[in-house]
Amino acid sequence: MVGDDPTRKMDQDARIQSSTTAERVLVLDFGSQFAQLIARRVREQHVYCEIVRHSITAERVRELAPLGLIFSGGPASVYAEGAPQCDPELFELGIPILGICYGMQLACHVLGGKVESFPSREYGRAEWHIDKADPLFEDVAPVSQAWMSHGDQVANIADDFEQLASTSDCKFAAVKHRTRPLYGLQFHPEVTHTIEGSKLLGNFLRNICGTTGTWQLGDFATETIAQIRQSVGSDRVICGLSGGVDSSVVAALLAEAIGPQLSCILVDNGLLRLDEEKAVIEEFSKHFQTDLHVVKAEEQFLAALAGVTDPQEKRRRIGHTFIDCFAGEAKRISGAKYLAQGTLYPDVIESGASRDGPADTIKLHHNVGGLPEELGFELVEPLRDLFKDEVRRLGLQLGLPEEIVWRHPFPGPGLAVRCLGEVTQERLNTLRAADAIVVGEIKAAGLYRATSQAFAVLLPVQSVGVMGDSRTYDDALAVRCVNTDDFMTADWSHLPYDLLSRISTRVINEVKGVNRVVYDISSKPPATIEWE
Repeated sequence: MVGDDPTRKMDQDARIQSSTTAERVLVLDFGSQFAQLIARRVREQHVYCEIVRHSITAERVRELAPLGLIFSGGPASVYAEGAPQCDPELFELGIPILGICYGMQLACHVLGGKVESFPSREYGRAEWHIDKADPLFEDVAPVSQAWMSHGDQVANIADDFEQLASTSDCKFAAVKHRTRPLYGLQFHPEVTHTIEGSKLLGNFLRNICGTTGTWQLGDFATETIAQIRQSVGSDRVICGLSGGVDSSVVAALLAEAIGPQLSCILVDNGLLRLDEEKAVIEEFSKHFQTDLHVVKAEEQFLAALAGVTDPQEKRRRIGHTFIDCFAGEAKRISGAKYLAQGTLYPDVIESGASRDGPADTIKLHHNVGGLPEELGFELVEPLRDLFKDEVRRLGLQLGLPEEIVWRHPFPGPGLAVRCLGEVTQERLNTLRAADAIVVGEIKAAGLYRATSQAFAVLLPVQSVGVMGDSRTYDDALAVRCVNTDDFMTADWSHLPYDLLSRISTRVINEVKGVNRVVYDISSKPPATIEWE
């Protein structure tokens, strides 16, 4: 796994150390699915932020000289064997600390409090009340909605702590230390469902840590381009293109950094959307004039997927086949030493590879892990510390056209994870035609930019229908459309009924093999955006 790669650990430390900004906050990852989301929220306040391992030493923290530390949540109990711990000397540094969920429980436990498992587990939205005024609550409503996700909670606090806020089921929803700049929140301010979450984090950064908010995303671009030049030198870099936002921004960064030393490979796996290969070739020929290699590999991928229905196995086989096809073409490019990928923060955390943290794996990402060592490539992942919205803003700063920057995300395994059940040529053709109608109608309604991701999912479910005077027994199609700022949390898009009606009518009338269309109204969490 990438989290165990010592080279990547050194790269991460180098990025932290080389940041030119004087204001820095570190997030200690205790295994939370939201650890990267915390970092993103901090960056929204124009404060540079990085994820570090929960086991980071106090000595290393002193070297990095952050203005604040944030302890993330996590799935463990503080009393469990092997539960992630922190260096206790961190509490002696005088650096402001904000503990969130598990991070709060750990801080209270280490400093003399008591944590217990409560029968009334809180998960989801809860109403919280401010019980005592504090700079952390500046301009925050006295009663508001928060997002809870915990079984354990602080039952008693040490005498050195004081209670600040509560919910009906949680007395210590917020606490602070009486003499140290240490705060704890049982709920998650980083999640959009916590209405006052951004204010709380902003108050911690400004009022407690003393940050001024001077960091800009442009600093990241400048530093990353310089790091690429220094690391790559005169060697050639290969970039795997998919036509999506991530790989496009990676290519733009590399083009800015090393210019003619860049070669791009597009693997046509037969799992692309309608006319996507043609569009990618035209876009990159026009905007990048790069050394572009196209590999026709539809037959190999369909053969690898034959008879496979398990989502994880699909991803594994697609990943292996991609590596074979990609490596075969890469060998034809002389002087190539590095492989660039568009891996983002959400890819890393959902793969359970967050800075050696104990996060649970949600799903595999074929672009997390790199090529096998025997192929001899070193991995370059310049977007690994960014979220999707940050990648879009970076793309605009680099001069990419809006039609590329604002393209909806497309999964690495392509339509295979939107074609539930067995992947066949016939089912892919059905899905492509339906997906083109869904996206086309949303664009025609002027809502493409107003939504974050929209697509069709072909279900392995047949139902009875009637077309003309004949009985049908065909597939069902799900339409998935979400709105999100960060793709770590999302809500379903409230599309107009007449638009949904047009989509349904066109799909059923024009796409052979589909006789029923449903609309997915699940949020993330608890669902994911993609169905597989």
